[in-house]
Amino acid sequence: MACLEMCKEQRKFKDEQEECTQDGTVDWRGQPAIKAKTGQWVAGIIILLNQGLATLAFFGIGVNLVLFLTRVLQQNNADAANNVSKWTGTVYIFSLVGAFVSDSYWGRYKTCAIFQVIFVIGLMLLSLSSYLFLIRPKGCGNQLSPCGSHSSLEMGLFYFSIYLVALGNGGYQPNIATLGADQFDEEDPKESHSKVTFFSYFYLALNLGSLFSNTILGYFEDEGMWALGFWASTASALAALVLFLAGTTRYRRCKPSGNPLPRFSQVIVAATKKWRVDVPPEADLYDGGGEDCSINGSRKILHTDEFNFLDKAAYVTTDDLKDQKQGMRNPWRLCPVTQVEEVKCILRLLPIWLCTIIYSVVYTQMASIFVEQGAAMKTTISKFRIPAASMSAFDILSVALFIFLYRRVLDPVVSRIKKKDNKGFTELQRMGVGLVIAIMAMVAAGIVECYRLKYADTNCFHCEGSSSLSIFWQVPQYALIGASEVFMYVSQLEFFNAQAPDRLKSFGSALCMTSISLGNYVSDLLVSMVMKISTVDHMPGWIPGNLNKGHLDRFYFLLAGLTILDLIVYVTCARWYKCIKLEGKDAGINDQDQYGV
Repeated sequence: MACLEMCKEQRKFKDEQEECTQDGTVDWRGQPAIKAKTGQWVAGIIILLNQGLATLAFFGIGVNLVLFLTRVLQQNNADAANNVSKWTGTVYIFSLVGAFVSDSYWGRYKTCAIFQVIFVIGLMLLSLSSYLFLIRPKGCGNQLSPCGSHSSLEMGLFYFSIYLVALGNGGYQPNIATLGADQFDEEDPKESHSKVTFFSYFYLALNLGSLFSNTILGYFEDEGMWALGFWASTASALAALVLFLAGTTRYRRCKPSGNPLPRFSQVIVAATKKWRVDVPPEADLYDGGGEDCSINGSRKILHTDEFNFLDKAAYVTTDDLKDQKQGMRNPWRLCPVTQVEEVKCILRLLPIWLCTIIYSVVYTQMASIFVEQGAAMKTTISKFRIPAASMSAFDILSVALFIFLYRRVLDPVVSRIKKKDNKGFTELQRMGVGLVIAIMAMVAAGIVECYRLKYADTNCFHCEGSSSLSIFWQVPQYALIGASEVFMYVSQLEFFNAQAPDRLKSFGSALCMTSISLGNYVSDLLVSMVMKISTVDHMPGWIPGNLNKGHLDRFYFLLAGLTILDLIVYVTCARWYKCIKLEGKDAGINDQDQYGV
């Protein structure tokens, strides 16, 4: 009888264990997360809606900020473009700040909540300052009625508010993507598949939010109704915050693991101290006795063969044995394998990340050079004028279409063809496809520019609409950029989230955002270099003020050539890459099978 009771107790304990997630996540009380009561698509949908509303709010400011600076604050085009570039770059730099405090101290939920509050406060200050001080006289700020001058205090309040917006959105963005991924247990095959799907829907929500900003809000702001547009953004951000807080009890969370910088430094210092030590090929490395991998539920990372020099940090020498006998361990001389592998993971990710920057250069042309090219084409249908910037709607529609086609058509077909593991393209393979499509987009843009120049009036003074070629010839290049985003940026989110160590997941998402930031800076540098070289001997250059006297097509073909070179380097790096190996999860899986190119 006692034996039967014991069996029942063991079965009950087993059932309780099966109800909890296996990836170390906890609920809002700090207890192990129960699968049926936390996370999954209930929490995932809340986060997707939150992302859509927050993106709408952010792009409601960012999409026409350059016009606000020129029409309301009376800045010239060069200064306005410079200030927008600095502001945009700052947003993405702040993503590293958000990722750091999230992984180290606050955790993803608390970080998202705090930075969203900062985001809302910044938008409220911007709306109030614009309505009360900046838009004077009333009704100014449209194409025909510029506003008057402003005091230093008013300008200071404006810049303070938009940089609060940058801080709030930058700190929030990398963490909301990772928090969404946390809602699906990697150790559960069904939930693991849902996690991959979540990233596609996350990027779709981001694009749908920006679609509304680029069209409806963009139209009102272009007509001079700035206060209305800013208040609409504020309302959207506030709704996003309320919705996010409403899901508090449903979210699964990962506990923060402390500052990673000392952990990284300890590995480098320990390996350097033992630089003369020879580590035998089959040496038993220090595994931490289980205490390191148990910290905050992070999983143990298995040893890999790359960067062998760092293995010295985990090699137990006679001095280390003496310390252990006394019940001590010097963390600056002996580090667990998992800690060493964390450093290796980041080092392996860096070459892949660097290869994504050139793609981001191509992507940023959509918000600048594409718009200038479109403005110089025929933008009217009957008496209706199509704003050149609104052509980005075709990019967003292409993203939505290709997410559906990939998930519902291409991925199942590739899975059946491969048969080996019932999986479609790997993340690395999809990123490579994204680079190929980006090359096609630049070639298409270059060909369109050749024909635009053929039908252009080179002697025009105001050259908007100076070519008889319709702006709708730009649709293919926008659609191709949208398709490349699905393969590149969605796969980037999946890849960096999956390959970053458990204690650095938000940092992995921040890498995606810093890639876009560096893409902006590299694009500015490339344009400056091209103009300096192409304007020698008093030539107009490739991208002059009057595009009809330039050669924008050559710039597009240059970007296509650079992307081809980047693709070659990327394929080399991707073939070299070895995926992270977690204890119990990756046993028996060949690296090339899982992440091969």
